[in-house]
Amino acid sequence: MEEHCIWPHSRLAYTFGPHEIDRIRAQVPLPDWSAEFCDGATIADLDPEAIAFARAKYKKKHRNLAEEVDEWDDATFLSKAKVCRDGKITKTAIILLGKGEAGHYLSPAIARITWVLRDDAEIEVDYAHFDQPMILAVDKVFEKIRNLTIRYISEETLFPTEIPQYDQWVIREALHNCIAHQDYRQSARITVTERPDSLLFTNRGDFIPGTVQSVIERDMPSDWYRNPFLANAMVELDMIDTIGSGIKRMFTKQRDRNFPMPDYDFSEAGMVRVTVPGRVIDEKYTRMLVKRTDLTLTDVIALDKVQKGMPITLEEQRALRKKRLIEGRSPNLHVSAGVAAETDTRADYIRKHSLDKAHFKGLVTAYLKTYHEAKRSDIEDLLFDKVSDALNDEQKYLFIRDLLQEMRKEGTIRTVGRTKGATWVLASDRSHDA
Repeated sequence: MEEHCIWPHSRLAYTFGPHEIDRIRAQVPLPDWSAEFCDGATIADLDPEAIAFARAKYKKKHRNLAEEVDEWDDATFLSKAKVCRDGKITKTAIILLGKGEAGHYLSPAIARITWVLRDDAEIEVDYAHFDQPMILAVDKVFEKIRNLTIRYISEETLFPTEIPQYDQWVIREALHNCIAHQDYRQSARITVTERPDSLLFTNRGDFIPGTVQSVIERDMPSDWYRNPFLANAMVELDMIDTIGSGIKRMFTKQRDRNFPMPDYDFSEAGMVRVTVPGRVIDEKYTRMLVKRTDLTLTDVIALDKVQKGMPITLEEQRALRKKRLIEGRSPNLHVSAGVAAETDTRADYIRKHSLDKAHFKGLVTAYLKTYHEAKRSDIEDLLFDKVSDALNDEQKYLFIRDLLQEMRKEGTIRTVGRTKGATWVLASDRSHDA
């Protein structure tokens, strides 16, 4: 559909295509809910402990102003920290610094983080709610998380003897991102679900950058934020950075710890789920990461998807194949022989990589020499479990079918009888001829 526009004081009409219309509309600033005033709210509705903590964070961010900050009264500080504007209390101020009973100023929106602990059977074991001030709630949530010590047993000195299950900075960054990018107008909670081997962070609102890859590859911040006033205040209070590189740093932190990468899930519209793994999935891949320090973060993220059995893009496939890191046909990709040799995963490679066709042809020939004939199902039973685990069931059956047809064309075997009841025999065996 095309739209027409007639400029004022002009008789000229311009026709815009749908993509141009979307681009023009995208440039129109959206109302910033987080910058709105809270009618009737005063500094008395803000938590003194939260303000004191915010001052300490501000001085850490602006070290050159440390002495000057101590001379400011609360109203001046809140204005300088861009939490309030025009001397009035904003929704940002209530979210970050408001007393618990001041939540009604946000209504029907809420500022709440819910922590839920689940066991291996997905049964809820414990939970807790944390309302504003969010600047203090983050540490309270962190205290709830059981950041266990992981102990590695390895023949090589590849890992520290003990390491925390989660990096503290990664947890706080994930929580700060949820607070900064939550769509508060949906009146929903931010949730942190703790499982024995992972943390799941969930917040409402579409992922504005579109893809994680765009965030990793960009060297500049996003063009716009859902809550720009809130995001700017969090920058001033040293909660998030100024260049939007927090997500990239989360991936780098996990890579430096030789842990699996965070998983971003956008499958449900209007919601972002981020899972931070708290255990090594496959130590053989982890050993490879330790040895291959030359890999880029993009390579590591793509290889991490292969480790988890997740799909990767054609571009990612090409990059990994060029470095001989993966083999197999999409979507059944696996670690390559070269990497297997480097990481002592040769046995795993042999299991996942199909043996030479001559091996399977030899098995079929030996079976027919012993039993003289075989139905298609007999040969499938013979070969199915021996075909590469990198293939799914359907692909295994197709592999066996093609193998038999190839042997027939080569003159090694032939069929006897009609299609449905046909049996395979050696081409040299004439005992079945009429």
